Amino acid sequence: MSATANDRANGAPRRQEPLHCLVTGASGYIGGRLVPDLLDAGHRVRCLVRTPRKLRDHPWGPQTEAVRGDVTDAESVAAALRGIDVAYYLVHALGTGPDFEATDRRAAHIFAEQAHAAGVRRIVYLGGLTPHGVPERSLSPHLRSRAEVGRIFLDAPVPAAVLRASVVIGSGSASFEMLRYLTERLPVMVTPSWVHTRTQPIGVGDVLRYLVGSARLPADVDRDFDIGGPDVLTYRDMMRRYAAVAGLRRRVIVPVPVLTPRLSSHWVGLVTPVPASLARPLTESLRHEVVCGEHDIARYVPAPPGRPLPFDDALALALRRVGEAQVATRWSSAAVPGAPSDPLPTDPDWAGGSLYEDERELPVAAPPEALWKVIEGIGGRNGWYSFPLAWAVRGWLDRSVGGVGLRRGRRDAERLRVGDSLDFWRVEEIEPVHLLRLRAEMRLPGLAWLEMRVDTDEQGRTRYRQRALFHPRGLLGHAYWWSVSPFHAAVFGGMARNIAHAAASGRDARTWPSSSRSPVARVRRAAGRRRSRQ
Repeated sequence: MSATANDRANGAPRRQEPLHCLVTGASGYIGGRLVPDLLDAGHRVRCLVRTPRKLRDHPWGPQTEAVRGDVTDAESVAAALRGIDVAYYLVHALGTGPDFEATDRRAAHIFAEQAHAAGVRRIVYLGGLTPHGVPERSLSPHLRSRAEVGRIFLDAPVPAAVLRASVVIGSGSASFEMLRYLTERLPVMVTPSWVHTRTQPIGVGDVLRYLVGSARLPADVDRDFDIGGPDVLTYRDMMRRYAAVAGLRRRVIVPVPVLTPRLSSHWVGLVTPVPASLARPLTESLRHEVVCGEHDIARYVPAPPGRPLPFDDALALALRRVGEAQVATRWSSAAVPGAPSDPLPTDPDWAGGSLYEDERELPVAAPPEALWKVIEGIGGRNGWYSFPLAWAVRGWLDRSVGGVGLRRGRRDAERLRVGDSLDFWRVEEIEPVHLLRLRAEMRLPGLAWLEMRVDTDEQGRTRYRQRALFHPRGLLGHAYWWSVSPFHAAVFGGMARNIAHAAASGRDARTWPSSSRSPVARVRRAAGRRRSRQ
């Protein structure tokens, strides 16, 4: 008798064959965490991404198959779905412009049609929890689009599991970052009336558990599920409980009726790392009460003891992950809407003419590895090694016009990987101990990059090469370059000199003198000292 037959005869659970899963949005917050969980569950994983090299530096990257494509392109979607059992749809067009609902609608129809043609057994979609009894036309555009995408999948021939979640609490999520920065930075808050709206937050670990479990739902299950944690709270409750869990003084919260979603999104954009383009749809959604109407998912995906996590426990876990620099993915790991994504400064066929450059090169009295350590540690709390006030002012100006500013920081204090956000830059390319290329994601009239290279000359001596590039868009782009170029000697020249000196002296950014580090970091350290005295 075979081992499997023996197991059945002895009443042991029947061994299940691994499934072949497609994950869209694998470079995003949820997708980047779901992939390793699916692998741990024994499944094979294929990822559909616009830029496959973004997955290169993830620890799970070599265990997956990455295919290039876009959910709005039927041909690439069809190719990605061939041979797939379960398809996870974790993308949306939020923040890409006023027509994002139409883009979401078109992409969902394409995905549903191609999944049916490919013989996919199930679609799993993570959408937004919507208020019960509220007409869909009255919802915020964000929630309305999420609800429409879910309905498209449920109306399609392929069985679908539409999971509907409210605020997701986890290190790096947009909702958590909004909550964290609002609470930490503002001991007294004048807030919009939506702070009184009830919601049912859920820990990201529970979201992932439900997503993984949905892969093996019975074939006749074709419905939506409300998923949430055990606590129903207002946003005001969440901010006060965050302060308690984080060891902060009790926050004074004064709600006022005059802050519209548009105004409050700019307020959130200035105070938190979440740009206004993303904050606005999120804050618009907060005017609706979103509480689970059922918990039927538990019949199919049983919860282990202690799950789902209470709000305070989910907060404590997220804060511990942040403190230990164990944030696997962040909301900012996904491409920021409106940021350049395709052109490279190394492209041989530039269209559009001018490419301005600021180049610096210096000898470094240190081995290449020492110089690379300084380069890879740049940004975030470590600062940019030159004229900190200029960097801070540029970040504040960017945030004032709805950009990301400097407050996104780093995912990890020491290591970078392709696709990481780095203040108002994005890591576009890394060649260890040789090249770090950053693409600008601040608001600019053109495209910009910053390259830092480690080279050796003919005598084997280390050399640092730094290049800032700007591809202007229109007359405003040219005017911008010439208006800021007088400051390049102080900003980029000082940066090159200080990086070379730090490498030669054996000091990285964590030990660099505070005068050359981020002013934001100095403010944070001062606040930490005040709290410790209290």
